[in-house]
Amino acid sequence: MRLSLVIFSLMLFIGCVGFSEKKTPLTSWPVHRGNEASNAWSDLSQINKSNVAELSVAWTYHTGDLPAEGRPTLQCNPIMVNDLLYITSPAMKVAALNPGTGEEKWSFDPTGGKGSNSVNRGVTYWEAENDKRILFTYSHYLFALDADSGKLITDFGENGKVDLRSGLDRDTTDLWINATSPGIIFENLLILGSYVAESYDGAPGYIRAYDVRSGKMQWTFRTIPQPGEAGNETWENNSWQTAGGANAWSGFSLDKKRGMVFLATGSPSFDFHGGERKGQNLYGNCVIALDAATGKKIWHYQVIHHDLWDYDLPCPPNLVTLNHKGKPVDAVAQLTKNGFVFLLDRETGQPLFPVEERPVPATDLQGETSWPTQPVPTSPPPFVRQLISEKDLTDRTPEAQAYALEKFRSLRYEGLFTPPSAQGTLIFPGMRGGAEWNGGAFDPEKGWIYVNANEIANILQLTPKTLPVPISPEIATQGKTLYTTHCVACHGTNLKGLSTNPSLATVGNRLTVESIAEQILSGRGTMPAFAHLIEADRKAIAAYLVNETETARKSDYPRFSINGYVQFRDPEGYPAIKPPWGTLSAIDLNEGKIVWQVPSGEFSELTEKGISPTGTQNFGGPIATAGGLIFVGATQDEKFRAYDSDTGKILWETTLHAGGYATPATYEYEGRQYVVIAAGGGGKQLTKSGDSYVAFGLR
Repeated sequence: MRLSLVIFSLMLFIGCVGFSEKKTPLTSWPVHRGNEASNAWSDLSQINKSNVAELSVAWTYHTGDLPAEGRPTLQCNPIMVNDLLYITSPAMKVAALNPGTGEEKWSFDPTGGKGSNSVNRGVTYWEAENDKRILFTYSHYLFALDADSGKLITDFGENGKVDLRSGLDRDTTDLWINATSPGIIFENLLILGSYVAESYDGAPGYIRAYDVRSGKMQWTFRTIPQPGEAGNETWENNSWQTAGGANAWSGFSLDKKRGMVFLATGSPSFDFHGGERKGQNLYGNCVIALDAATGKKIWHYQVIHHDLWDYDLPCPPNLVTLNHKGKPVDAVAQLTKNGFVFLLDRETGQPLFPVEERPVPATDLQGETSWPTQPVPTSPPPFVRQLISEKDLTDRTPEAQAYALEKFRSLRYEGLFTPPSAQGTLIFPGMRGGAEWNGGAFDPEKGWIYVNANEIANILQLTPKTLPVPISPEIATQGKTLYTTHCVACHGTNLKGLSTNPSLATVGNRLTVESIAEQILSGRGTMPAFAHLIEADRKAIAAYLVNETETARKSDYPRFSINGYVQFRDPEGYPAIKPPWGTLSAIDLNEGKIVWQVPSGEFSELTEKGISPTGTQNFGGPIATAGGLIFVGATQDEKFRAYDSDTGKILWETTLHAGGYATPATYEYEGRQYVVIAAGGGGKQLTKSGDSYVAFGLR
């Protein structure tokens, strides 16, 4: 009898540390990133290592609404539930497709036919009895649709929508707020984050829960706490009243059994200078666990104190079960832009591996007080380089090397967490990662997480912001006329922004005339380039915007502008450090070690010259499957690839209509497994835009 109990206990333990219960595989993809744990994982194995080379296109769906201007993109991770595939389009429509054919069943246009050039990463599904709903955001509104018909549910909120500007405890007249990532469902609540302006005087990134049926707000968690709330003392000199950001813009994960929702917050604003928000700045740059029913904080863990680098926590936490020190432990894995993995106990928030508070370089900027230490996990090791020297600069050509060396020597750089400066600071890893919004895919059978990442440095220079510069009446008139001609359709006559386009009312608080003119020339994000405008016209628009800034000086502290989001590149446009510039890594979270790492993407023109694949900048994430595969697009070469999850070897690849800058999904429908990805291109990758969803299956 005793021996039987021992054997039974051993079998139970092996089942726990094997990370996989024997259960019927989930054939759908019902939630953003696949499951409530945000793990981008599928139990399906019909497509596997032995047959993935036989994949071919099963169907292609074109949204047909690609905006004519700008660099629109598709970042949507489709969900497959209710026997339908739910997607969003470049112009912000929502559509339901037949999962086996791609045939459209219905579509809904929240813009009323006006179209939009924005970003949306997916929708949320809810059902109870015969009530089935799709919830999604456009501009500063949350909408509810009937999941079967696509019709607006008019008794939700006001005529089918809820204004996200309500309930922020501030005058929202001039505040810009949006939500690019979908929320998550707990019982009858939709828990939702936001995307807010990163400049001075931005909106706070509160977490709100809404009743799915009525649209009424049920609870709020203030990520910038008010007096009487824990953490308020970390915003010195009452800066909680005006500081913005600290927002959960990338989504959520949910432990339904424990009734806990998990999120990761971004930087407080202004991103690069904290003179007006001195202190530790809770709950910016934090992993947070909340009671999903009430919004009450259970625990938090801050991974950056008083952020000065735009090191938002870029993706939702992965909920994982690990074999840690010989026993199963439920944990939270948080990836960061600077290449760390923080592993935290799910119930307490305590690190599983030691974390050291290490001294970091001090600021030399007026009015700033940088935090003297930053937390550094001792395990797993960083999945990107965190320190470069002159020997790490490009040697692709003598000219590129000489340029990089001269530039590098002109900048302030003392390694990780070198603060921004007036001299110009090299930021590495850069503001686009490390990890990005796509996050990682976790294999519960191995206990491994897969993450694709960037290794491209930024050059950041701060310039003291003065009151609006005097300009002549002629320049002022010219700038306003040019603004009306080229900009008013997106940003409005009052500069407050239209639709999902941001307000420019405070752009002069963070950008100089020169940097605004440069962005007009080259474009940024979904903003098109206006290269046809001569330099004098670009500067006239910029001067007009700076002079129209309404909040040039709201405080007694000095304010600063940045030179833009400038990457450290050589004269031909390639990153000015040695490769890899983009990677895909497998990290064993049980042991805290990197198992393998390979370049992600290539520049064909460099490969043809005999240079090994360098990797490219990555936007869009991986998924992992029980078939032993990692599927990922993301790269500037517009390829979609399948990797061997054990080795990192490429087993299959194809070229998409446009770059796959999104996280794919996989599901089974009528006995066939499909893998689908949005091929939208454009965006920050600066490649051509597209409007297609492409599904692959076995022949």
